[in-house]
Amino acid sequence: MSMSATANQRSTKMVDYARTGPGTAAGQYLRQFWQPVYHSADLAIGKPVPLRIMSEDFTLYRGESGRVCLVDARCPHRGTQLSSGWVEGDALRCFYHGWKFAADGACVEQPAEDSSYCDRVTLASHPTQEYLGLIFVFLGSGAAPELPRFPEFDGFGGLIEIDSYLRECNYFQNVENALDMSHVGFVHRDNEASYNGIGRGAQLRAEESDWGVVYTFARADGQLRVQQFGMPNIFYMTALPTDPEIGWQESLFWWVPIDDVQHMQFGLHRIPVSGETAERVKARRQERRMLIDTAHQHVAREILRGRVSLRDVDKNRVDLVRLQDDIAQVGQGRIADRDHERPGRADTGVIAIRRLWDREVTARENGGTLKRWTRDAKIVPRAWGLATASLGDAAATATSPSFVDVRPTVEIDIQLNAMHGDPLTR
Repeated sequence: MSMSATANQRSTKMVDYARTGPGTAAGQYLRQFWQPVYHSADLAIGKPVPLRIMSEDFTLYRGESGRVCLVDARCPHRGTQLSSGWVEGDALRCFYHGWKFAADGACVEQPAEDSSYCDRVTLASHPTQEYLGLIFVFLGSGAAPELPRFPEFDGFGGLIEIDSYLRECNYFQNVENALDMSHVGFVHRDNEASYNGIGRGAQLRAEESDWGVVYTFARADGQLRVQQFGMPNIFYMTALPTDPEIGWQESLFWWVPIDDVQHMQFGLHRIPVSGETAERVKARRQERRMLIDTAHQHVAREILRGRVSLRDVDKNRVDLVRLQDDIAQVGQGRIADRDHERPGRADTGVIAIRRLWDREVTARENGGTLKRWTRDAKIVPRAWGLATASLGDAAATATSPSFVDVRPTVEIDIQLNAMHGDPLTR
């Protein structure tokens, strides 16, 4: 089914995608899918943390067995923050009065009450899984579905970079940006890996797939760049070359709301290198990582306030691509005003995503049938004839990938502070 847009098409009243708190239509829909919420490397055994996802607060901890647990934010006794407590085995004991809760949320001790009514007290607990260096959670109702797997990544013998960043606007602005190829030649025009002519509306197509949307740009010579959007908030793409030894790479992204005005992008980059080449690539990436000592979020605020210009920024000290996207997306407002847009032909991908969301969320609200989104080996990204399968050839001798964290150090605390939320607002 083609989802092209006409040049003079205006936005119509749509589902409210922006608000994802408990009880909202978009929030209830998102909660029916597994979502990444944390880096495995950031969650130490025995050190609980508060976690805010989709405007809802939780406690995340790793038990002594290594098991990851997600439970309510507050103790049901007198409401104190459970992340201030301590881990015993795989259980969590409250800091205030010592009530103890098993990993499944069951109350197992009430010291001052002689555990007299443990059986009448419980915490909500939620399924968790660790996969590809990330912690995934299921916050929906009913039994959790099977966690989607990406064999191109977990069965890959090369290098996988684990990444994330905080963006200070609504998550759906980033979702839409994924299928907005026409922004590349303008937002990223001073990126040496960019190029002219990409994203002309007449050469773009967005078609529904079994997983979401197939988004295609056709060059004048007939070669295609094909990107894959997975419902409701996943993007699988071929990324522009950033290193002379690796050429094109593949990236997998999720956009997860912290609340309605800030979100996380969790990302994995699949790089077909091994041996000495992999070591050289890792060394260059780590060197670049350490050079970045300025948070792109802070610079974007100053640019949007009119205090500095992008031309004034030392591009060696900031993640330029993320800064450029910050300016564009946060520049739409913390929550974009879609009622006054004038979308055109080049917005065909954006319109495709909105139509799917409108259809699925409305069906869920009305008790209708929802589409079961699935991905097979044919739903992969391609760039100018370079298929997914060929990317793994250079590292086919290994049986599992080598993982490396590439988050700029300056940004890790910013991310954790945002995901942990403000305790004074709970």
